[in-house]
Amino acid sequence: MGSLKNEVRVVEQIGDESGKEPILYVNGVRRVLPDGLAHLTLLEYLRDIGLVGTKLGCGEGGCGACTVMVSHYNKSMKKCVHYAVNACLAPLYSVEGMHVITVEGVGSCKNGLHPIQESLARSHGSQCGFCTPGFIMSMYALLRSSKTPPTEEQIEECLAGNLCRCTGYRPIVDAFQVFAKSNDALYTDKSTLNLKGDEFVCPLTGKPCSCKSQTVVGPGNHKHNTGCGDGFEPISYSEVNGSTYTDKELIFPPELLLMKLDPLSLSGFGGLKWYRPLSLQHLLELKAKHPEAKLLIGNTEVGIEMRLKRIQYHVLISVAHVPELNVLNVKDDGLEIGAAVRLTELLQMLRKVVNERAAHEVSSCKAFIEQLKWFAGTQIKNVASVGGNICTASPISDLNPLWMAARARFHIIDCRGNIRTTLAENFFLGYRKVDLASDEVLLSIFLPWTRPFEYVKEYKQAHRRDDDIAIVNAGMRVFLEEKGEQWLVSDASIVYGGVAPISLSAIKAKEFLIGKNWNQELLEGALKVLETDILLKEDAPGGMVEFRKSLTLSFFFKFFLWVSHQMDGKKSIESILISHLSAVQPFHRPSVVGSQDYEIRKHGTAVGSPEVHLSSRLQVTGEAEYTDDMPMPSNGLHAALVLSKKPHARIVKIDDSEAKSSPGFAGIFLAKDIPGDNRIGPVIDDEELFASEFVTCVGQVIGVVVADTHENAKIAARKVYVEYEELPAILSIQEAINADSYHPNSEKYLKKGDVELCFQSGQCDKIIDGEVQVGGQEHFYLEPQGSLVWTTDSGNEVHMISSTQAPQKHQKYVAHVLGLPMSKVVCKTKRIGGGFGGKETRSAFLAAAASVPSYMLNRPVKIILDRDIDMMITGQRHGFLGKYKVGFTKEGKVLALDLKIYNNAGNSLDLSLAVLERAMFHSDNVYEIPNIRILGRVCFTNFPSHTAFRGFGGPQGMLITENWIQRIAVELNKNPEEIREINFQGDGSMLHYGQQLQYCTLTQLWNELKLSCNLLKAREDINHFNLHNRWKKRGVAMVPTKFGISFTTKLMNQAGALVHVYTDGTVLVTHGGVEMGQGLHTKVAQVAASAFNIPLSSVFISETSTDKVPNASPTAASASSDMYGAAVLDACEQIKARMEPIASKHNFSSFAELASACYVQRIDLSAHGFYVTPEIGFDWRTGKGNPFRYFTYGAAFAEVEIDTLTGDFHTRAANIILDLGYSLNPAIDVGQIEGAFIQGLGWVALEELKWGDLAHKWIPPGCLYTCGPGSYKIPSINDAPFKFNVSLLKGHPNVKAIHSSKAVGEPPFFLASAVFFAIKDAIIAARAEVGHCEWFPLDNPATPERIRMACLDEFTAPFVNSDYRPKLSV
Repeated sequence: MGSLKNEVRVVEQIGDESGKEPILYVNGVRRVLPDGLAHLTLLEYLRDIGLVGTKLGCGEGGCGACTVMVSHYNKSMKKCVHYAVNACLAPLYSVEGMHVITVEGVGSCKNGLHPIQESLARSHGSQCGFCTPGFIMSMYALLRSSKTPPTEEQIEECLAGNLCRCTGYRPIVDAFQVFAKSNDALYTDKSTLNLKGDEFVCPLTGKPCSCKSQTVVGPGNHKHNTGCGDGFEPISYSEVNGSTYTDKELIFPPELLLMKLDPLSLSGFGGLKWYRPLSLQHLLELKAKHPEAKLLIGNTEVGIEMRLKRIQYHVLISVAHVPELNVLNVKDDGLEIGAAVRLTELLQMLRKVVNERAAHEVSSCKAFIEQLKWFAGTQIKNVASVGGNICTASPISDLNPLWMAARARFHIIDCRGNIRTTLAENFFLGYRKVDLASDEVLLSIFLPWTRPFEYVKEYKQAHRRDDDIAIVNAGMRVFLEEKGEQWLVSDASIVYGGVAPISLSAIKAKEFLIGKNWNQELLEGALKVLETDILLKEDAPGGMVEFRKSLTLSFFFKFFLWVSHQMDGKKSIESILISHLSAVQPFHRPSVVGSQDYEIRKHGTAVGSPEVHLSSRLQVTGEAEYTDDMPMPSNGLHAALVLSKKPHARIVKIDDSEAKSSPGFAGIFLAKDIPGDNRIGPVIDDEELFASEFVTCVGQVIGVVVADTHENAKIAARKVYVEYEELPAILSIQEAINADSYHPNSEKYLKKGDVELCFQSGQCDKIIDGEVQVGGQEHFYLEPQGSLVWTTDSGNEVHMISSTQAPQKHQKYVAHVLGLPMSKVVCKTKRIGGGFGGKETRSAFLAAAASVPSYMLNRPVKIILDRDIDMMITGQRHGFLGKYKVGFTKEGKVLALDLKIYNNAGNSLDLSLAVLERAMFHSDNVYEIPNIRILGRVCFTNFPSHTAFRGFGGPQGMLITENWIQRIAVELNKNPEEIREINFQGDGSMLHYGQQLQYCTLTQLWNELKLSCNLLKAREDINHFNLHNRWKKRGVAMVPTKFGISFTTKLMNQAGALVHVYTDGTVLVTHGGVEMGQGLHTKVAQVAASAFNIPLSSVFISETSTDKVPNASPTAASASSDMYGAAVLDACEQIKARMEPIASKHNFSSFAELASACYVQRIDLSAHGFYVTPEIGFDWRTGKGNPFRYFTYGAAFAEVEIDTLTGDFHTRAANIILDLGYSLNPAIDVGQIEGAFIQGLGWVALEELKWGDLAHKWIPPGCLYTCGPGSYKIPSINDAPFKFNVSLLKGHPNVKAIHSSKAVGEPPFFLASAVFFAIKDAIIAARAEVGHCEWFPLDNPATPERIRMACLDEFTAPFVNSDYRPKLSV
């Protein structure tokens, strides 16, 4: 199961019996689909036939990494339709008779790139590259399906279902917007532009411009404004053949044009039956025969139920091709919509209707258009159906409240052909239960036109605006009639989703409204009724009860204002205040516009040049290989883990008898089966590979099962029965403090000056104290954790390919658990699809787990974690608790800080102590504090061990600091920027751990940023906006950072490299660092190219391998370019020194000639380079030393706008400046800054981890609720700032690192806190409206819940008081 083996025949010729067998075209190749594969998804099929460019990122349609384009001939429209789908959800048989194009079918390095691929590669639009094929395919499908070039808005909309964790989206938008249509002249008649010979037409503006060539600003400066970029010629379109971008565009297969679809009756694993009826009659017959059958179209719900919820359905009926279910008719009295109509088709029809019909008729249509816009990603909307969404009856369905409110009628047919009609509001009976008998099918939906003065409006609030499920949504309708001088409510409907097990009609509110005057009195009365009409229990599933209740009132208030605004000018309708209009103005998001301002300081042939990522062309074509792309050997097995279900328990017994009889089972391995040592750990051995007697978290590994397929391994692992004796669990930092639960020897202490004396001496005009809770964060690398392990030489050696930042740790763990010497274990890593710290230590135990069956059975074993398991067991960024006491003068000068800082380590130490130490080092951020005392503790809790994450504790320490800085500003009634400035450190400042600052560029950066964003004017502008807008508020903030560069553990600051020069003049470099998207290999290759004065194309870096460079430190701490660049340079210099005597005697015309001459003279052209970071070291006993080689400084400005009624926010502008010395590659560095900033924005504003703890009693204890893209929201393309400007400080070389450069990976991450403090600034303005000017805490992430509940008003007052603080898992 889950694998094709050799079942697939590729048939090149069209046979006589083509109509008889199920077929599919993939990239122009005809394939026959055998019976027995109904359980397979399209993604599994594609990857099994070797098309691994399509990636598995999440398995639930939430990330877009698996996007492909599907084409089929629509007989009713008489044309080919092309659309993007999530291959991870599409059942294989659902695309029978269609043409699937994957990224491999678009273009390749050998045969030429498609312009889409070329543009993305050139624009630095891929970093780790794992998500890249998905973006390419989304854009490709848009262009293939567009008769005219798409608008910028359409381009961004088509990418909303694709996630990227690396780039920050701006370069992707840039790359694709060159295909946008902005000016008809460009696409109709070029000659009207009067171009001069070599002038280029900008695809964005349609005017002549020079954006095709680099804009040089002064000597060596480069300013790249991304309003326009490297472009391509205009695109022509043809319905069947697609656009003629290249000569090699795949056409729609002629056979499929002529082919007549046949009904399908096929089977799958475990007795699964798949039917495809082609008529309503056939469907009804099947339903009569199989009343329990599940009907599906897009599989967007059933797929999730079967894969993630593990619900077993035995009969699936695909109704996508039943004509009667696909009707879409405009009638005199409304719109008839077949139940199988896709949401994309509905959206297109609604837009058409709105343009063509009288405005008063289409109020409900407009509401549906708006709700569908934010419903889901394009890939989901392309396949999900109207009827499927209705019959799923989700309590948070975005559309069902609207059907109910808009008086929609549902037509239902039974197996005998009888049709009945029911009102939408009567259709939903209970949780996922509807008014459909087992012999009935939803046939169609009838949406009546609205009447004059009948208004329908949609509302929705989610964690993330784009592609997210609602927290609360609503559909509201009111029908007003004029009676004398008054407008009375003749009919009304108020329906909410997300507040009950079903979409809930507020009956009392409806009854209250009918017959009343539409005025202020009605509003106040209705709000009172709604308070009691919508009831949510304190422990309601989903939590956020107070927020959800307040949203029910906010939505109705917005509706009242909106209707009043629509009726403006009518007699007796009170005009709404201009300042209140902000509650009803629709949100329109402009396209992302960015600029990147940097100087190019070239050193030799390559260093300093903004080169594209060396793998970019492989990534955009899907040819870049990752761990799961490696072909599985014929005798290979797949591994699945047996995991603990309890947070703390004793294992009473393990029963594996049922697992052993599971299909494809090949073995189970527990603690007793480990040939070496079961104790593991990166710093101390305080973990067990397989739990032997006790489990200390949900998700702890108890054993590993291997089977012939991934799916069979998972099924067998779930059949292992473990009996537990439960023990008390500690599930938060506060519980750990109360129980004195700390990891041993993890208390740390730093001090400077005398804190107590300062507090008591009277020097401080004010002393404040408080607590800061800092939320955690999931890494959400797009490539899940994975390893492929095999033995060689009859099991004498073990080799593995792993997705890891630390191959040496994999080598060490595997050797340790197998009882082998490290010299017999090799780990290789080609590239990884994102790491961010999550693959530094927490990947190693997975490789070790897979190595046990591989070694014991002498067979290859692959382990690839599913996204939910990955998120559940591999740890996250540490949550922190900071308790501060700060003394300061009335001017705002900080005199003393007393800080206790705790982190939530989870059930093992891992790297938590080092994370705590860095948080303590960074607890001053950039501020001169004469007296400091910091106590740090590492808390033991019953959660999976938390681990490294970009910033490694630094951001948490700095966020605590910036919280009390902002509080000082409130206490003194000053701007926070003032407080920051007067406390800045500078050259010569002595830090609280004894290191003296040198070459501090903070003031220059700060002043430059202040000037570029015009902070004073920005403040004036937002004050003016806030004065005139009651329900929308804007805020600004400017935040600095200082990030120490080096591993704080001294021994890790060493690096090795191996350089070979070949006789053709090419160079092979191997070093200990891992390429994970950060451009490390590119920068290191640039160093080697410049060292030998050869082109960058002459240098190749293949992979990272423990048998080439031993004992390498993990690729982390932002220090890899510094260390491995220097090690490679050392090796190059050794070779150059050996070459020098030969080079000085002859005048060689090329490096190849020189290399050949040296070879003839028997000169060694291979060298091992080595580098140790000098002048560092810290002694915790004295609390003094130099833990860092140097510091990277930066600052950011952000402006945000919040909706105070819902908590929605968007970032209007972000300006970032960093001092990176003389950048090795400014384009890659800018990409790192943008990516880090957006990832940081997720941490401070979007991404909330919800664990089963006292704060979330509706989640089972110790379990992670947010374990996939459905519930955990990383930033999407719509979360990028509207204006996104990045600049690098000019003219400040760094004397302490290679070629005067500075490290970039982690320092920009914290700068996203400017968005957090801008949000807080906006909330302050909202609270001032109701007379609350006191300081208040705001925890991160500042989710809509936290924003809305902090904006106190009459709609929160019934539910919370002014010091309410939403719950947070820390």
